Formats: sequence, structure tokens, C-alpha cells
Amino acid sequence: MKKSTMLIATMLAAFTMVASACGSDNNGGNNKASTEPSQEPAATTEATPTPEAKDVTLSLRHTQIKETSKNRLKILEDVVKKTQDENPGLTFKLEGIDEVVNRDQKLKAEMTAGNPPDIFEVFGGADLNLYVKAGRMLDLTPIIEELGIKDKFASLDEFTVDGKVYGLPFGGYSEGIFYNKKIFADLGLSVPTSWDQLIETADKIKAAGITPLGLAAKDGWVNGMLWNTVMERNVGIDAINKLVTGEAKWTDAGFVKGFTDYATLVNNDYFTKGALGLAYADQGAQLLSGKAAMVFTGSWDANRFTGDEAGDLKGQIGYFNFPSISGGAGDQTSINASYSNGFGFSANLNEDQVAMVKKFIANFYSEEIQKRTLLEDKVLPSMKLSDLSGVDPLISDVLTVMANASTSWKAYDAIVQPAVGAVVNVGLQELIGKVSKPEKVAKDIQAAQDKANAATK
Repeated sequence: MKKSTMLIATMLAAFTMVASACGSDNNGGNNKASTEPSQEPAATTEATPTPEAKDVTLSLRHTQIKETSKNRLKILEDVVKKTQDENPGLTFKLEGIDEVVNRDQKLKAEMTAGNPPDIFEVFGGADLNLYVKAGRMLDLTPIIEELGIKDKFASLDEFTVDGKVYGLPFGGYSEGIFYNKKIFADLGLSVPTSWDQLIETADKIKAAGITPLGLAAKDGWVNGMLWNTVMERNVGIDAINKLVTGEAKWTDAGFVKGFTDYATLVNNDYFTKGALGLAYADQGAQLLSGKAAMVFTGSWDANRFTGDEAGDLKGQIGYFNFPSISGGAGDQTSINASYSNGFGFSANLNEDQVAMVKKFIANFYSEEIQKRTLLEDKVLPSMKLSDLSGVDPLISDVLTVMANASTSWKAYDAIVQPAVGAVVNVGLQELIGKVSKPEKVAKDIQAAQDKANAATK
């Protein structure tokens, strides 16, 4: 289990530490022979021929295909170009693909067949553990030690298996509620700090003809974000970890209460009407258009909420941690925050490809690129930064909320087996569609959990 840590230590304090300078492998010598006459006869030596550049190709799959990801894609493309320019004969072949398709379909099939891309985006935690167990992931431990960057990451927990590192996060995140400050001010609302206050706030927003919580529920993982925090507030992260050992069950009273609380938000009609037919991009659009007063999502959406699309709402979007739930067994001031999105590398790479992978890692995982990620894409850096100047006010809000959180924990789908996560997604959609009850959803998920647990014994 990933230990919970004070976020002020893992995020703000980590970012402000002065990063040690990396050593350079570049040779600054000049090999040109002097044309000046020598005072003494020079020793006769045969010049060492410069090795010819080897042709090396690396396939690289990314998920930066949306308009909101254009800054992130530009950063990646810049790193790719720099690495190619520095290494004649090296060619990257980039492939962009939808994130859900990559994670839930294509990458899984490729891992089963043993032919993943050379470099690919991957989630840490449960996904990574399966791929490591299958022998598909390149062990990066000696590479990051050689490059001197192992200790520069804020956390490698979700990419570490049995003490070895098999992936590198390219950014961090936290999940909470982004809200329209203007709507709150017009309605005389304050940021809710308890479940009861959240219900009261949502009722007032609904009475004003505004959707309290924007939601686009077509993609199952989107629904899991808010629900995950509701569940953690009710049962605690330890109980979620115990699901995979059989020490806890989805049908336990605390878990059923978590589903029931989520169903309350559904049954009170706080979510967007017709949410099941809406794709993820529509969720943020609801907040920026003023149709929804709040949206529960990840800090990665801060880029959208501070960009041109925000229009008159630039500077009018705030961020707060999900309220506490009275009587819950979880840490009521904790936050879902982690470093789970990153790059993995195929175990099939040959020696020449591994050498070029080192060059890519050295260029991508640098303070310069991490700072660009923070400023241009509003993604929390995964490495410690010595300079935080120029940070957007909304990002400052996110960092402040994270600093005030008591502990952090990783998402449920980085803990339970992927097959179980898929059934959770279906169950939440059934609740949103009002076609199932909390007890039935819990029972169905537990059946999937029993099957997944049995398969790992």
C-alpha cells in the first residue's frame, strides 16, 4: 500500500527544493588537427574514426490528441525533435490515440500478445503491476541511476514494483471541485466544508436554475472520480486496499453507504441531465458556459479553465477539496493526489534502442521541460523544481488546497484489478441512469472482485 504523506511535503516542499545539477555525458573536446608547426616532432598516432551513426527507430504512443492537450503535445514534440537532432540516425514514430482506447483496449491487447510500442503512455499501480508480472516492461532503475535523476522525482511509488522502477510519471494531479466564483458570489454561497453544507449549496444552485454539478458520464472513468472521494470519505483508503486481499468486501456497510451517498447526488438531480450521453469534454464546457456551478475533476483540467476558452471566466474559477462526511471512517481532509500517468518502455528493446531511450529520458525529464509543463499545460510537475515563478493563480489555489490536505491517496483503479474497475464503471453508470440500487451494484462488483482475487492466488 502506498503510504499516505503530508501533501505539503510531497508537493509544495518538493517543488521548492533546489534540484541538483545533472552530470553531462557530452564530450567538449576538439578533434581537429592543428595546422601550426610544432616545436618538437609530434608523436605519430592514428586518428580514431568517429563511429557512424546507427539507424534506430523508436515508436512512441501518446494520448495528446485533443485541443485541450495541444500544449502538452507541443512539449513532447519539442523533446522528440531535440533528441533526434542530437542523435543522427534516430527516428521517432509518433502515434496519437484516445486515452481510454489506449488504456482499456489497445495496450492491453498488445501486452497480451507481447508487442507493445517501444515507448507508450501507461498508468501506474494496478495496470503497471500486470504488465511487469507479464515481463513486458523495461526496468528503468539502472537508467535513472546512471542519469542521476532517481531522487529528483516527487514520487515513483506507483511505478515501483519490488523495488524496481518500470515507468516514469510525467506529471502529478489532484482531484477536487472547480467552481464558478461569480455564481457563488451572486447566490451568496460559501465553499462547503461538510456533506450537509454541500447538499444545502447544491439545493440553492438548483433552485436558481443552474446545474449544481456538471457531469459527462459517457466514459465510465469520469464518474469514478467524484465517487472515489465519496467512498474514501466513508470507508478510508485502507479498506479499499483490503479489497484485493479479501479482508474487506464491497458489500460491507461502509461501502454500501458510499454508493448510497453517491446515489443521493444522482437522485437529487444535482448532475447534468442526460449525462450518460455526454463525452468528457462536455463536462468542462458546462462549467465554462455557466450552465454548471461546479465540476469535480482533476487538476489537469486547470489548463482549460485558465485558457482562452474560459473567456470572461478567466480568474473566476476556484478550487476546493471535497467536503467531509460526518461519521465516515476515512480521512476527512485528505485528497486524491498522485503521480500515476507516465511513460513506460518495452522490454523488447534492443541495445541500440535502449541507448536512445536514455537520451529521450534525459531530455524529457529535465527541470526545463517540467517547468514548461507547469506553466504551459498547468500540469503539476512530477520532479522537484527550484523555480516556481509565473505560476497561474488557479494553480496556486490547487497547490494551496493540496498543502492543506492532511494526507493523499491514489485512485481506486490504481489499487483494484482492472477487471474490477470496469465493473465499477458499469455500476456507477447504472446508478446515474437510475436503473440499479446501491446494494445491487455493490454485490455485482464484489462478484468481480472475488473472481479477480482468485485469479491472483
